[in-house]
Parts: sequence; C-alpha cells; structure tokens
Amino acid sequence: MLAVMTITTAYVCPRCGVRSSVSSLTWCCPECRGPWDLDFTAAPVPPAPLAARVGSLWRYEEALPLSDPYCSLGEGRTPLVRLTDTVSAKLDFLMPTLSFKDRGAVMLAELARRLAPRRVIADSSGNAGTAVAAYCARAGLNCTVYVPEGTSPKKLEQIRAHGARLTVVPGDREATARAAREAADEPGTFYASHVFNPFFLHGTKTYVYELWEDLGGRLPDTLVVPVGNGTLLLGAALATAELYAHGLIPSRPALVAVQAEAVAPLAEAFRAGADDVPAPAAMAPTLAEGIAIPYPPRARQILRAVRDSGGTFLTVTEDQIRSAQLDLAARGLFVESTGVACWAAITAAPREGGAVVPLCGAGAKTGLATA
Repeated sequence: MLAVMTITTAYVCPRCGVRSSVSSLTWCCPECRGPWDLDFTAAPVPPAPLAARVGSLWRYEEALPLSDPYCSLGEGRTPLVRLTDTVSAKLDFLMPTLSFKDRGAVMLAELARRLAPRRVIADSSGNAGTAVAAYCARAGLNCTVYVPEGTSPKKLEQIRAHGARLTVVPGDREATARAAREAADEPGTFYASHVFNPFFLHGTKTYVYELWEDLGGRLPDTLVVPVGNGTLLLGAALATAELYAHGLIPSRPALVAVQAEAVAPLAEAFRAGADDVPAPAAMAPTLAEGIAIPYPPRARQILRAVRDSGGTFLTVTEDQIRSAQLDLAARGLFVESTGVACWAAITAAPREGGAVVPLCGAGAKTGLATA
C-alpha cells in the first residue's frame, strides 16, 4: 500500500474526539456515526512563486493533505468574471465534469487510489456522482454511484459514460444516502462521500484560495455560497480560517448561505437560533435539486461557520430561480438551476461591499428550468 501522507494526519470526530487512521476504510465515527474531520494543519501558501506553478488547484500544495496526484484532470483555476459593479462570479461550471464537485472528488479518488479498495461507492443527486465517476475512471477504480429516482437523465448518462455502475434508489435524496451508507459498511469498500469524508472539504477550500490569488492577496467582503450538505461553504470556512491564521488576509469575509425556500432546514434553524437541524425537513419539489437536503449531517458545523463569520442565510423561491437562470443566460452564462441560487439571492438582497457568487454547475446538465 502506498503511503498516503504524514503519519500525524488522521480522521477525528468533532463530537466524540475519536480518531482513526486515514489508511482505514472507516467512513464515519464508530461511536456517533457522524462525519469525520481531518487532523491536518495547512502550511502558508507563499504568494510570490504561484505564477510559475501548475495551473490547477494543486498549485496550493502547502494547504492540501495530499500531493503529487496521479488522477488530476487539471481541475481548478476557473475564471472570475464581473457581473455588476459589486458582484463577481466564479465560473466553477468550467470544470472537467462541469461542476465544482471536481475540487473535492479528485481528492477522494486520489486517496482511494492509494488505499486500493475493492470498490468505491458514492451517493449523489447528480454532480458529485459524475465527478466521483470521472475521477475513479481516471484512477482505474471500480465505482458504483447511488442516485435518487428523478435524477436528471443527462447526469445519469454522464455517470454511465465514465464506466460507473448506477444504482437508482426509489425515493428522495435522503433514501439514497441511507442506501449508500449501508453499502459503505461492506468490507473492502471506500465510501467516496462528499459529506462524510473531510478530504472533500480540503478540495473545495481551493475555491477560496483561487479567489485570494485572483484578487491580489485579498478576499471580497462577502462570499455567497449555495448550501445543501454544505461542502463548499465548509471548504470556504476552512480556507478563510487558514489564510487569516497565516496573516495572508486581514479579516475573514462574511459567509452568506443560500437555500431554496422549498427545502431550507438550515435557514430555518439559523433564524430560530438553533445549533442543529432538529429533524428532517419536509421534501417539497424544487428546481434546486442539488441543495435539497432535508437533514445535513454537518448541520452543526455549517450553522457555526455562518454565525462565526458574521454571515446569514438567504432563501430563494422557484420563480426567483427561473428568473436568475434566464438572467445569467442573457449575460452569456448558462448555469443549471441549483447553480443560479446564489445569483438569485444576492440580486434580491444586495450586500454592502463586494461579493462573489459561485456558478457551480453547467446548464447543459439539466437544461432550462420549467414550471
């Protein structure tokens, strides 16, 4: 088995304090069954020599728990474009699999490649599954992706094209997650969970490192982020904490989390002053399928990260999502309906100072939102 990283790096449960080697296939805390964090301390990324480095997220190697990737597809370094005088968009749909999930999926696939499991499984409403399927294909790994019924046919086609096996689960996204977690306990299985495995978060944090580099060593006043399971928001919180601790930014930006009004358990908990989501939310239909998560396993961490940053939660209606998708398309950017939620939110409730929104998935994956 290949060495993964320094021996001091380990999984740790943020609730129980239980630790586990990253070379194990244990996908959750054995005590509380909650998601792992990673006991990893990032080193400062030096600003000066970055221009000469590889043109992918791996240019921030000091901040990453893995290095020398075999299965990279050149992910990262997506453009930052101005939409208004105060709002810019990061075009993360311009990734190898057309979504921001590539940032975390490459980390999971690279880790799995080094651990050489019998099989890799993932669960997804589409984008994470396509990303894991693609990077597992690159790494030569046997992959099965669990998806809920009703997943976009184009996303299913993309998963199949990469050679992954599809398991379509009757019911909603939560039922799909339960089925995958049961399978994850089988021997020889690596659960490439974008929710439970913290390596994914250390991939998504490169979104903020890129903003920091592109803006000349600073960050905007506000980072507006779509939140379902919170993987991009928690990655952003990791990055801003690291940059601030290393003295590379003078203060941390506010994190503004966006949910669809139809499925907004975190927004409701935030407004109620709660520390957690008390019970699974009702699953109403929404165009923002990628963030329709009724009971996020990392809810406590998400709520704490938003509060600690001085940020807030915003929700958007289905009509606002439709309008935002058409508005962005009129500006030359065809983005899937989940990916336009942040633009819908920030145009409806503008913030003082500069803000950046991520455009997370390509419109070609889902088509134009309809009534």
